[in-house]
Amino acid sequence: MTGKMRHPELDSGSSKNKDLWSLFFEKVRISTALEKKSDMKRLVRFKNIFSQSIPLVYISVIYILLYIPIVVFIVYSFNNATFSAVWHGATLKWYQTLLSDTPILRVTGHSLVIATLSSTIATFLGALASFALFEYRFHGKKLIFTLIFILIVVPDLMFGIALLVLYTFLKFPLGFWSLLLAHISFCFPFVIVITLSRLKDMDKNIFEAARDLGATDLMIFIRIIFPLLLPALIAGWLLSFTLSMDDVIISFFVSGPTYQILPLYIFSLVHVGVTPEINALCTVIFGLTLLVILLGLLIPKWFFVKK
Repeated sequence: MTGKMRHPELDSGSSKNKDLWSLFFEKVRISTALEKKSDMKRLVRFKNIFSQSIPLVYISVIYILLYIPIVVFIVYSFNNATFSAVWHGATLKWYQTLLSDTPILRVTGHSLVIATLSSTIATFLGALASFALFEYRFHGKKLIFTLIFILIVVPDLMFGIALLVLYTFLKFPLGFWSLLLAHISFCFPFVIVITLSRLKDMDKNIFEAARDLGATDLMIFIRIIFPLLLPALIAGWLLSFTLSMDDVIISFFVSGPTYQILPLYIFSLVHVGVTPEINALCTVIFGLTLLVILLGLLIPKWFFVKK
């Protein structure tokens, strides 16, 4: 035979080497795939943690920015200094001074009276108006809806100037009644929007069934609508009370020298410096607000537990 004969042992050795190399590369490929898989898991875990932490950080920053001013005036209501931003020690004398400060107590009482009356009247009128807009069909209904929303979005500056022009044209004296009518006017549309949103969730078949049983519109409103509408009325009253207590711009145009309210009194003190009694008063109001919120959360729980 021409040609060289291959030794069988050499052939078997080369095949074994090939098997070893293929096994080695297979192990390398598997380990590389496992490493990539673990890297992907770590990346997905990092993305999940990052995506969950962003809303938490965002909300935390917002709440910090909102509550830092409140914490500052609460702390400085105990500061033993009149006009200093430096801490001079803790004291309760500003709360004692507040109790003997007749002008601050008088304007606070004025604000509470205006806010209570305006929110109550606006809630009553808003409930009746929302029921009429929900139940009856008449010409100009869409126009009324448009006018209500315009009152909500119109700037307070324009609203205040418009009321001042109207009072001047009618020769209406500026004082208690001008403030009360103005506060009812800008609280009224908010109550309508809140109560209407509640009425739209009700089933109209309830009213039809009540009419079939002989109930009048007044009886339907008192026995059916009012109990179902009570949470929305409470929400509308609280919102109206808050808007009335906080209003400065509209009240600035329609208030007279004979009847001053707390926001305008504090605004007038900005030019000469806010006294620590104001910080103490704001702290007391903030504490009462927290108490009302706490009672609003606990009373329904106590009521349902007793039921």
